[in-house]
Amino acid sequence: MINHIDIQNLVMLVDIPNIGTIIGIFIAFVLGIVAIVVYNKVKPLIRTDSDLLKSYTERLQYYENQLIDMKIRLDSTELLKESEELEIPISKPKEVKVEKQELVSSAQEEKPKERMHNMNFGNATDYVLRLITEKPMTSRDIQITIGRTREHTSRMMKKLFEEGLVERNMQTKPFTYYITDKGKAKLGITKLTHQ
Repeated sequence: MINHIDIQNLVMLVDIPNIGTIIGIFIAFVLGIVAIVVYNKVKPLIRTDSDLLKSYTERLQYYENQLIDMKIRLDSTELLKESEELEIPISKPKEVKVEKQELVSSAQEEKPKERMHNMNFGNATDYVLRLITEKPMTSRDIQITIGRTREHTSRMMKKLFEEGLVERNMQTKPFTYYITDKGKAKLGITKLTHQ
């Protein structure tokens, strides 16, 4: 049994601190909680070096993509200019039966060919075949040049491939397309000679 004297000795061992110490500990605890809350509120506003690096990398990637698009457009414009200079026109056969028809067919031959613009052209497949006559192009290059959607360009290139008018270079990623002899025959280009 525990006697009365042991309980008094036990109570004497526990020293109750004064009220000032208790208030000091309580204030320190509250200040610690306030500091943690303030830190969590301010932390998202402070950008670290890794956040800045990520933002700079994204910005550089955006500008690099813009430069690539401009280079592709410049190349396609130069290609159009060169293909117009190197084009070998094949004349239509003249009809000899009636003078009127001969005049009509010769008037049609004298018409200068209109330059195909990127966004407004009649036959897209002929335009694409002319683009890849000089040098192979990727599907993305062709898409940007003709101003159509990725899906439209992919369908058109698949159709041209299945018809045997273009070939794919499967060893490059992304694939590059180049014109075949059958495609050149469709355009009426027998052989391009570089001057």
